[in-house]
Amino acid sequence: MSVNQEWSGQRLGLPADGRNSLARMGRRLGAIVVDWAIATLFSIAFFRYDANVSLLFFFVEQWLLVSTLGYSVGHRVFGIAVRRLDGNWVGFWRGLLRAGLVCLVIPVAIWDADQRGLHDKAIGTVLVRL
Repeated sequence: MSVNQEWSGQRLGLPADGRNSLARMGRRLGAIVVDWAIATLFSIAFFRYDANVSLLFFFVEQWLLVSTLGYSVGHRVFGIAVRRLDGNWVGFWRGLLRAGLVCLVIPVAIWDADQRGLHDKAIGTVLVRL
């Protein structure tokens, strides 16, 4: 298997390019920056900035939006979405677990050859391009 094939998502049955292909790191980082900025602005607007409120709002946004729509605001801005590998709906308990693991940071920072973080591997999801 070539290096290009490993990074293209073909091992996961995803197309190499375009719609439903594996989301690259730049889009992922951009999405998390947008989501964190929204959480921070919420905290500033209503709580004169409280880091715990920012984290709580970020968690709730990730959980509810990914569970119901398949993407957060940041994901949508950067044209990516969370999908289960079997193609089914992410669901509330998987969304809850994923949001919690994202907030822990370390599972997000460790990824495999398919560019899936430990948080996505744990619940059987992948970030794809819309």
